[in-house]
Amino acid sequence: MRAVLIREHGGFDRLEWTEVPDPIPGPGEIRVALRAMSLNHLDTWVRRGIAGVKYPLPLIPGCDGAGVVDTLGAGVAGPPVGTRVALQPGVSCGLCRACLGGEDFLCRHYGIMGEHRHGTCAEFVVVPAANVMPIADHLAFESAAALGVVFLTAWHMAVARGRIRPGETVLVQAGASGVGSAAVQIAKLLGARVFATVGSRDKVNAVRDLGADEILLYRDTDFADDIRRLTGKRGVDVILDHVGGDTWEANIKSLARGGRLVVCGASSGHEVATNLRLLFFKNLAFLGSTMGSKADLLDVLAAVERGALRAVVHTVLPLAEVASGHALIEERSVVGKVVLIP
Repeated sequence: MRAVLIREHGGFDRLEWTEVPDPIPGPGEIRVALRAMSLNHLDTWVRRGIAGVKYPLPLIPGCDGAGVVDTLGAGVAGPPVGTRVALQPGVSCGLCRACLGGEDFLCRHYGIMGEHRHGTCAEFVVVPAANVMPIADHLAFESAAALGVVFLTAWHMAVARGRIRPGETVLVQAGASGVGSAAVQIAKLLGARVFATVGSRDKVNAVRDLGADEILLYRDTDFADDIRRLTGKRGVDVILDHVGGDTWEANIKSLARGGRLVVCGASSGHEVATNLRLLFFKNLAFLGSTMGSKADLLDVLAAVERGALRAVVHTVLPLAEVASGHALIEERSVVGKVVLIP
């Protein structure tokens, strides 16, 4: 089959478009013929390499995908060959207490396709049977492929960790990003008043269309001052953030008493300083969040199929042009997701 292969870390030229052997499903596994896949920031980190993180190179990248069931491994009863499916990006042991308790993302063997094992930037992928989700006929493969990592992450942040309640105020950082565009929709679905930051004016209308009540241009103004003004100096109840270092101090200033800051990433830096007096004087909660459960993504898929949420696709490119997709993500010119088709 044709696939993208990373043999060593580096620039866009490390994304090799090549022939590799077709994967063979083992017991309990399913081979999916991919029709679409989408890119995440994680794909660019895997390509570049992160200090202290060892990836199993050579590696086919790609966390998210959608296609049709092609071959069932031994012991797999279904779904039948030809079924339209989207993929769960996280793989775990399925046997430990965390997995059996519906918290597979806490499994000590948890890994993500395209990071810990071969991923979706290929014509076929083999996954555990638990990682396929049948999708409705009306859901396009391109949309289904854009759900995985970003909607799973945003749903878990908003529902399980942030525990957003109707009537609360929520700030979503980088509202035009993949996670941000999902988080804006989910927070609105949960009944919140939603504020979102964006980096440029050309993203304002797109984020407003997703449901944001107020859009803050973080490069033009201090978003903490904007939040104080817009909330009558109260602050917001919940902040959903994957930016990290650049927003940390202003995030804390933006929280109301009893507020919750939920962080799932640190794209701008992971080292921060915190005035602990603000933490306990304001009764704040700082919460980490990574990925989510398979049940979380099933909830997302159900909401998408009934029209309550929607995948945001910035552009669709041929898989052979994966380097152009990486460039778009690194330029931060994307609203939503870059989708590839083989």
